[in-house]
Amino acid sequence: MGTSAGSHAWARAGMCVTFTRGLEPREVFARYGADPGRARPLDRDAASALLPDDADDGPVSLLRAGRIGEWTFCVEEDGTIGFGEEALAELSRGTETYGVATTEGIDVFQHWRDGECVEYFEPGMEHSRSEPHGPWWDRVEEALAAHEGEGAGMAPVVALVLGHLGITLDDAVLAGPWAGLTLAVDEAPTAGRGDSYAGEGPVPPGAVISWSVG
Repeated sequence: MGTSAGSHAWARAGMCVTFTRGLEPREVFARYGADPGRARPLDRDAASALLPDDADDGPVSLLRAGRIGEWTFCVEEDGTIGFGEEALAELSRGTETYGVATTEGIDVFQHWRDGECVEYFEPGMEHSRSEPHGPWWDRVEEALAAHEGEGAGMAPVVALVLGHLGITLDDAVLAGPWAGLTLAVDEAPTAGRGDSYAGEGPVPPGAVISWSVG
């Protein structure tokens, strides 16, 4: 596997990305609630053309996924499916998933393992940290501080995660042909709250979660 390198302008704004260990892209699409049979290998420009010009039928996300070494990434443009605990619980079932999102003015880092939230926080907002505190807060804060004032968005955090995973997903790599499809937001996974969790925000580690793929 390579190491994280190059520019990550794709991660500055308006995206969710997940990294899941050991799954093939088809399974990742299925866990997002999509039909993997609809995926086609498309470069970034061709994939962007899949998005509808209007949202009369409701919001639609563009998903692009590929496996690099042990990890499968799924980059979501113009959508928030990979932001929610339902999708992350499903993605991480039997494995682990890292998620980074910057959307609608909210930046989030998440780490899930086997359907449970291990670590969640919004960078710069210490009150948002899940309990027990994990190791990623300090790493993320340092990475963002090193690029303060540059308009880098969450790109430094994505680069940090890529370096930890030992893979490369810079602008040049992501621009190439990867499996892509669109998914209506109302087709995404939905989850019922378990008895041990109520309210908004991150699901605490150990919470009872049930899920289904819509």
